[in-house]
Amino acid sequence: MMDDRLKDKTCIITGSGGSIGRAACLRFAAEGANVVGCDIAPEGAEETLRLVEDAGGSMISIHPADLTDKAQCERVVAAAVDRFGSLDVLFNNGAMAYFAWIEDMTDEMWSKTINEELNLVFLMTRTAWPELVKSKGNIVNTASLSAWAGIELLPGLAHTAAKGGVLAMTRQLAMEGRKHGIRANSVSPGTIETNQTRFILEDPEWCRIQLGRAMINRMGQPEEVAAAVAFLASDDASYITGTDIAVDGGVRAW
Repeated sequence: MMDDRLKDKTCIITGSGGSIGRAACLRFAAEGANVVGCDIAPEGAEETLRLVEDAGGSMISIHPADLTDKAQCERVVAAAVDRFGSLDVLFNNGAMAYFAWIEDMTDEMWSKTINEELNLVFLMTRTAWPELVKSKGNIVNTASLSAWAGIELLPGLAHTAAKGGVLAMTRQLAMEGRKHGIRANSVSPGTIETNQTRFILEDPEWCRIQLGRAMINRMGQPEEVAAAVAFLASDDASYITGTDIAVDGGVRAW
């Protein structure tokens, strides 16, 4: 039984059609939030909306929404305020990365990753900022274990740069937000079981290296990330800002 610690809070969750985004929509709705989902891919976004509504939650979804476009960010924020009257939480979760080792990393792959993992966080946050000032709201960003450490088998140069930027930007947003009562934090997921990562379970070398680095010797679940995000978004985290929570099974601790 969930409590109502997010009751009547209006929360934008980007990337609502993906694994972590969907888990966050379900968790936030279960805690009483008015959820505003958005995703560039309509099929996943529609399925999340159906799941939340079937569970009795309050949600609208704006899709397809390309958050690298300033006008699309404005559309999402306007929909949240028009439907629910305010905006209290922005969970910048949606992102897309392109992977290659440095010798194979093209200019296009680099630029697209920075645009679709870092620039969209800036654009969405800048758009939402005036509403968050009004509500003394808060921001949670999805960073990554890759912002903290190189992962041996992952050709993630652009991804690490983008997520490192998200991590640093979160601290700056916390500093700038302090005058307005705005908190800003991030979560850094480790290896979370999603459609994109499930292949690791079939690959002995990936399992040995990736899962072997975690004190909790398994993949994390999207719901475990969503639980950390919901905590940071709630008043339970009222004295926490400018920090990052590692949801990585202990990788960063040894």
